[in-house]
Amino acid sequence: MPSFYEFFAGGGMARAGLGAAWQCLFANDFDAKKVESYSTNWGGDEIVEDDVNNVDAAKLPGYADLIWASFPCQDLSLAGGGAGLKGTRSGTFWPFWSKVQSLAAQGRKPSFVVLENVTGMLSSHKGKDFQAICQAMHDGGYKFGAVVVDAAHFVPQSRKRVFIVGVSVENALDPAFVQDAPHDVWHPKPLRTAHAHLNPDLQRAWVWWRLPDVSSRNVQFIDFFEEHPKDVAWHSKEETAKLLGMMSDRNRRKLEDAVRKGERVVGTLYRRTRPSPTGGVQRAEIRLDGTAGCLRTPSGGSSRQIVVCSDAKGVRSRLISAREAARLMGLEDSYKLPKNYNDAYHLLGDGLAVPAVSFVANSLLLPMTKADMARAA
Repeated sequence: MPSFYEFFAGGGMARAGLGAAWQCLFANDFDAKKVESYSTNWGGDEIVEDDVNNVDAAKLPGYADLIWASFPCQDLSLAGGGAGLKGTRSGTFWPFWSKVQSLAAQGRKPSFVVLENVTGMLSSHKGKDFQAICQAMHDGGYKFGAVVVDAAHFVPQSRKRVFIVGVSVENALDPAFVQDAPHDVWHPKPLRTAHAHLNPDLQRAWVWWRLPDVSSRNVQFIDFFEEHPKDVAWHSKEETAKLLGMMSDRNRRKLEDAVRKGERVVGTLYRRTRPSPTGGVQRAEIRLDGTAGCLRTPSGGSSRQIVVCSDAKGVRSRLISAREAARLMGLEDSYKLPKNYNDAYHLLGDGLAVPAVSFVANSLLLPMTKADMARAA
């Protein structure tokens, strides 16, 4: 069975996506509440609560075929402060990468490395941060390429993320997993632009990964809806009216059109600050297309997502429940969430969409790992 280390593990959503086909040898996160959730769901044997700077590569157990790292996105996010890889959060990529280098020096170089982050990574500092990451992988002896996977292919949440997949140069690269040119779905324009800005050496080391087509999603947000959530209450009529009053004419018409149909409609809404002639104005922007907006952590300055329901009871609103958010991340209802709502929302907004991890793992990582194991046998 192939094995992995999981850095910046959070609640173990990469572990959930990799599934039973992979054995976790080690996991790490510095956030005590996230480590508690990880231990609750996966046991505490593998998870270590500590700053990545303090992790001693020499003490990492055994040999891992894969290292997975979803390093912090705050400084790379388009909504962040723009510090990039020099920031205190996203800059933890560098101490993490030193562990990969140390493992290689010990003769335990992982065959595969996956780095996951927001799409803002592609343009951060005019592409220089992305080039720096690619340079690190190239210098570390990895062939590499990236794909952009939107969780909306699998669950009703718009959540695009970049997955950089690196394969050790010592490993044979099966042509079945490579293509000569980018694919419009998995290699969209921002990724192609970032690739075009790489230096010639990095472009030569680049791999356009081949991913299969996916069928249309068969679930909508209404399928994840809770009529009687345990952790959030429905707003009063006055609170809902105030929220609806923050809508632009276009957003109000969308809701009015849905109400006129006379069927139950469930959508999601974010409050956003938009420019106006008199300065910034807060708007309520609603989605009624069956897909929720991207879950975010409120600590980054974003508002919490709100559910709006129109049915025989009228138009109602409330915060999205923690379980609804977990379902949007592809977690089974058996996944144990923190009892505190804010802790659960933070854990989920910071996490990975489980089906996106599974898609990358089952399309690339697992078959390539099995092929390597077969050659070595």
